[in-house]
Amino acid sequence: MEKFQLRAGEDFIRLGQVLKAAGFVESGAEAKEVIQDGLVSVNGETETRRGRKLHKGDIASYDGREIEIG
Repeated sequence: MEKFQLRAGEDFIRLGQVLKAAGFVESGAEAKEVIQDGLVSVNGETETRRGRKLHKGDIASYDGREIEIG
């Protein structure tokens, strides 16, 4: 499992942003597509909202890869 560290002073990151920052997708448009298609899960549940806020301890999964927000 990969880890994504929030920047100092940040409380959250949006799902589409973390998929792109982690290299799970190439672009924001691709992130939007895979999320809307129901291919991404957060904490084990399918998530279709690109703007979903992820906080410390949340785990996002896509295409067999996982990333934990830290």
